[in-house]
Amino acid sequence: MFLVGITGGIGSGKSTVAKLFSNLGISVIDADQSAREVVKPGCPSLKEIEQHFGTEVILDTGELNRRALRERIFTNNAERQWLESLLHPLIFEYTKLQLANAPSDYAILESPLLLETTQKELVNRVLVVDVPENVQLERALLRDNATKQEIKAIMAAQISRSERLSRADDVILNDNGREDLDSQVLTLHQQYLTYAKQK
Repeated sequence: MFLVGITGGIGSGKSTVAKLFSNLGISVIDADQSAREVVKPGCPSLKEIEQHFGTEVILDTGELNRRALRERIFTNNAERQWLESLLHPLIFEYTKLQLANAPSDYAILESPLLLETTQKELVNRVLVVDVPENVQLERALLRDNATKQEIKAIMAAQISRSERLSRADDVILNDNGREDLDSQVLTLHQQYLTYAKQK
């Protein structure tokens, strides 16, 4: 199976691009969804998180309180590293299984941390969705229920824009409206179909 990894900084429009590929009949596996699956109530990892961080990171429903956890880890590097060492291998294995069962000509892994984790080993090509950093901040503030400080902390935790671009096989520049975006996706879709046939 030919696999393309889609990544980009917060607010870059990765999910929009992934949805456009999905509309073309391509299977999209969302690493964020995989991350939610491995911490569902009843999962051993959720119990470990509760033991480590305390009950304030668990909602009354028994689910993970993502906001409370995010506040804890984005201001504390050691805590973030502890969480990542617990979850990244679980997310990797779950994602690998999902990709292996994808029915389309090629498949896409959508992941905000594709290049920061071992997930990059799963893909044949890296597609970076890129926007200037001020646009990232603007869009993320409009979309997420977070402060400017929290968004900047998330941006700082991700690799830099220049490094992300230097490691890309393909780039979609997402700052010129929907029509332009559709056109870029369609061009890459044709290329990926060709690569998939050759693989």
